[in-house]
Amino acid sequence: QLLTSGPGATNGITGIATAYLDSTPLVVFTGQVPTSLIGNDAFQEVDSVGISRPCVKHNFLVKDVGELAITIKKAFYIATTGRPGPVLVDIPKDVTANRALFEYPKTIEMRSYKPVVVGESGQIRRAAEMILSAKRPVIYSGGGVVLSNGSQELIEFTRLLGYPITQTLMGLGAYPATDPQFIGMLGMHGTYEANMAMYECDTLIAIGARFDDRVTGELEKFCPDAKIVHLDIDPSSISKNVKVDIPLVGTVDRVLQDLIQVIKEMGRKPDSDALATWWGQIDTWRATDCLRYDRNNELIKPQFVVEKLHELTQGNAFVTSDVGQHQMFAAQFYKFNQPRHWINSGGLGTMGFGLPAAMGVQIAHPNDTVVCITGEGSIQMCIQELSTCKQYDLPIKIIMLNNRYLGMVRQWQEFFYDKRYSHTYIDALPDFMKLADSYGHVGMRIEKPSEVEGALKEALAIKESLVFMDFLIDQGENVYPMIAAGKGHNEMLLSPERELA
Repeated sequence: QLLTSGPGATNGITGIATAYLDSTPLVVFTGQVPTSLIGNDAFQEVDSVGISRPCVKHNFLVKDVGELAITIKKAFYIATTGRPGPVLVDIPKDVTANRALFEYPKTIEMRSYKPVVVGESGQIRRAAEMILSAKRPVIYSGGGVVLSNGSQELIEFTRLLGYPITQTLMGLGAYPATDPQFIGMLGMHGTYEANMAMYECDTLIAIGARFDDRVTGELEKFCPDAKIVHLDIDPSSISKNVKVDIPLVGTVDRVLQDLIQVIKEMGRKPDSDALATWWGQIDTWRATDCLRYDRNNELIKPQFVVEKLHELTQGNAFVTSDVGQHQMFAAQFYKFNQPRHWINSGGLGTMGFGLPAAMGVQIAHPNDTVVCITGEGSIQMCIQELSTCKQYDLPIKIIMLNNRYLGMVRQWQEFFYDKRYSHTYIDALPDFMKLADSYGHVGMRIEKPSEVEGALKEALAIKESLVFMDFLIDQGENVYPMIAAGKGHNEMLLSPERELA
């Protein structure tokens, strides 16, 4: 990321914080005033190092052009190893204007930074013993599996044991969503079966996840009877929010490889009778069909749009999202079977993320279908990027679930503030068809359920142009299931008519 000094740097903080909370490797170069003017309140001067310090993995201020190359090497090394994250390099104007002999080392080693990659063998054996002794186990995996390219190891580990697996919002796709061992996403808008399995489990195997508050719910009610094994690259994340019994520090792929090997060498199998009983209980929870919605409706349901998208793309599209109800519908109803096909802002919840993310994905995968699922509030945060899409001929498919509300905020106002709606209804929207056309793209407006499938087919068939699809959806539709603040996994609201406690 390349940012100009002053307002360029401050505008970039949102993107940097987004990367920080989702452990995304990012190297940011910010321009700075000449070194002689630093601290003088010069034109477009801000303390980029100071401003960014709370939301970067590390940052540098380069004052000598001779140090520039080695600093850049360090920046990429820090950003991409250990727990990934953003690194900022602040470069004063006089440094960029100076010259130096170019020396860029092939490798680098830093005395103060040595991330652990391989797990400790004794801890791995202890973890294997606990995992094999489980009666009601759950595997809980997160975005760390995706970041470490550990999907194949996770699949082998899960199938070797036959245990149920749930995934966080950021971890979706690392284990195939259509596999019967997958019990759905967990957390605030996770499935009933996933959350109840978490609450009732006796052994929790956490892999590349950080026990975020949207996952745990009320901490005192989180997995009350479970012993916990936690595998993570970042030792500071272990026992940070939830106390664990066996920590495993290392990369997901390497540690799982060793754990699989140890389990095979032990020659033991999980308790088949206990596991059969546990799966029977999970299937009972599954039977509640917690994601069902009214399909016999004259209004377009957002769930229906995402379901049809999944059906028509056979789950092979790259999907980005903005933040809000549409993000949760995408996570619930698009069945991701591959890692790195689901790109969204989980930790910071950044509205406006979806379209720029789709642009990056489309450039990286020019021959693949890239879809941005967004809302009419989020899309306007970075709507000017429609110009960039035209300039670079990016044939992104934008699916805007338009309920004329800031939907997730409206949902909370409905549930927790006695329907005192404030500043959530949007009654001054542009004509998005005309807007898309003005940028040189194809615009569509879809108003009836009967039009959804045909419109999606038409849009997906257009390979050379960006298509902006404005779906006018049911304004009152909410995201279910839901765990309210202060509640546990066993206290879910499935719908206004179905509250299970």
